[in-house]
Amino acid sequence: MLQQLNLPDYVPRTREGSAGKTEIFDPIRRKFVRLTPEEQVRQHFLNFMVTRLGFPASLIVVEAELNYNQMKKRFDILAYRSDGSPGLVIECKAPQVEITQSVFDQVAMYNMTLVVSYLLVTNGLSHFACHIDHAKRTYTFLKELPGYDLVNQPQTES
Repeated sequence: MLQQLNLPDYVPRTREGSAGKTEIFDPIRRKFVRLTPEEQVRQHFLNFMVTRLGFPASLIVVEAELNYNQMKKRFDILAYRSDGSPGLVIECKAPQVEITQSVFDQVAMYNMTLVVSYLLVTNGLSHFACHIDHAKRTYTFLKELPGYDLVNQPQTES
């Protein structure tokens, strides 16, 4: 039922929900949500963030709303720094969705409001992360996914 992803093994809690639809438990939102391919990627990546990348679950927000150009948008995952400022925004796609420029454009649009230093996109099979230097108006793709220690570093103005 669950697709194999390019992430460390993780066995989520699932159950049969209403109308016979399978649900997966989201420990961040503390509730069961409908299991879709994108939701599987989101839950698997959240587990990876907490168990392997060192992100405190208490500093992660899932599927929250923001306003961009008077439109309501929903980002997938936002990780905060210990000082309460946003540090990393993540866009999750289903495994069959190719990571293209439009996916980066989507997460970059969220960042116009959030102003984080790190962007990440994943479909569970491919993961791409970049560091944004807002002062220099540049970005650099990272060779490794950023852990909490990196994301939690204070922002520096150049």
